[in-house]
Amino acid sequence: MIMLYIKNLLVYILMFPIFGTLLLLLIPAREEKLMKIVALNFACFSFIGSLLLWGFFQKSTGAFQYVVKLFWLPSLNLNFTLGIDGISLFFLLLTTLLIPLCLLTSWNSVGSNLKEFLIAFLILDFFLIGTFCVLDLLLFYIFFESVLIPMFLIIGIWGSRERKILAAYYFFLYTLLGSVVMLLSILYIYYQVGTTDYEVLLTFSFSELEQKFLWFTFFLAFASKVPMLPVHLWLPEAHVEAPTAGSVILAGVLLKLGTYGFIRFSLPLFPKASFFFTPLVYTIAAVGIIYTSFTAIRQTDFKRIIAYTSIAHMNLVILGIFSFNSLGIEGAILQSLSHGFVASALFLVIGVVYDRYRTRIVQYYGGLASVMPLYITIFLFFTMANISFPGTSSFVGEFLILIGSFKVNTTITFLGATGVIIGGAYSLWLFNRIAFGNLKIQYTGKFLDLSPREFVLFLPLIIGTLVIGVYPSIFLNSLHMSVNYLIELLYF
Repeated sequence: MIMLYIKNLLVYILMFPIFGTLLLLLIPAREEKLMKIVALNFACFSFIGSLLLWGFFQKSTGAFQYVVKLFWLPSLNLNFTLGIDGISLFFLLLTTLLIPLCLLTSWNSVGSNLKEFLIAFLILDFFLIGTFCVLDLLLFYIFFESVLIPMFLIIGIWGSRERKILAAYYFFLYTLLGSVVMLLSILYIYYQVGTTDYEVLLTFSFSELEQKFLWFTFFLAFASKVPMLPVHLWLPEAHVEAPTAGSVILAGVLLKLGTYGFIRFSLPLFPKASFFFTPLVYTIAAVGIIYTSFTAIRQTDFKRIIAYTSIAHMNLVILGIFSFNSLGIEGAILQSLSHGFVASALFLVIGVVYDRYRTRIVQYYGGLASVMPLYITIFLFFTMANISFPGTSSFVGEFLILIGSFKVNTTITFLGATGVIIGGAYSLWLFNRIAFGNLKIQYTGKFLDLSPREFVLFLPLIIGTLVIGVYPSIFLNSLHMSVNYLIELLYF
């Protein structure tokens, strides 16, 4: 009986946010505390379920596990299939961890439409879990694009400034238009193969011309999510205008949709095209790393700085993915997970001072080390993680990526490493301006260090960053077989 529950655990993880949403609809709007508790509990249930999945995960195989197949449109050979491997496992864990943190960080800051806000995050949780777990190309597209709807509402309704509507449309249109051509390609694949079942598609061989066409349409969809140049302009706008919780989930998970798409679909389904377009991808990624790193230096908005650093880090992940070796790909996955911890924490760092002083302009802050020591200590820790300090998660991920890409192209690897150096410069400069210097009391007024709730928010992110940095084998052991299977699909 227990094994039956474990086998269907993926279904329960997917449905917990829906159950929470239905329960919220029945609770009167005046019961704000009850609604918060219900939403948080159901989000936590999904995270606990994800930890159980990891605990029972078989590390000795690269095959999909916890597979559940439901007949959706059997006459059209379309089925609702769920399953995870070592690659999707950690994206699932990251998603289910960050959603409860988003709800906690908004505990006291959402003043209007609280029920709708909580429902939006639970629905977003459902779509994100589905994106990482579904094993059907058409259903992946549905979940992949449905993520835009609650995120559009979160930015547009609960955003912090007057440009929030424009930022929401930037986010929606850039990412949607990039994905429309992918839908046409999925329809073409269905016409050719007769199904969109992922495991069946892995056994089908497209011609080289078909692969190039299909790969490029998928590239447009995934590149806009990463984002890569020149379709990156929506990200700084969306981050600046989104509420703190929106920025956390945007940086922590939504940017991973593109990298996950490349790993899951572009590489194994179109291997010849992936090799063919690698010079293009490497060039765009290298330019993106250098350009966004320099752009971050000249920003004055706290959030905009971290947004540009996110673009640089995610473009470095692209170098690892297209190294086509296990070191680079495992490093890319580990760095994606690390970025989910570190970037999310940095946006929480911003949210702490914004909730107190209602500004994100860097020049209004200074000298906080003397009045907010716990806050500055945590800020320093994640600044070190952001510049890949040894002992933190980013060091392991970036080290593996650079080793993997060095085997393919030393010049591009050098440019990617240069971006890491520039990142260290602007990260330390930002920290120095916030932590030291004269206190600017006329701007910030009364000083309050972290509350217990805020400290609890940072705690799991600190633990995750340290565990990956000190003992990455805990994560790599679950990745090896799945990545090796992906390499086999690329070369054989």
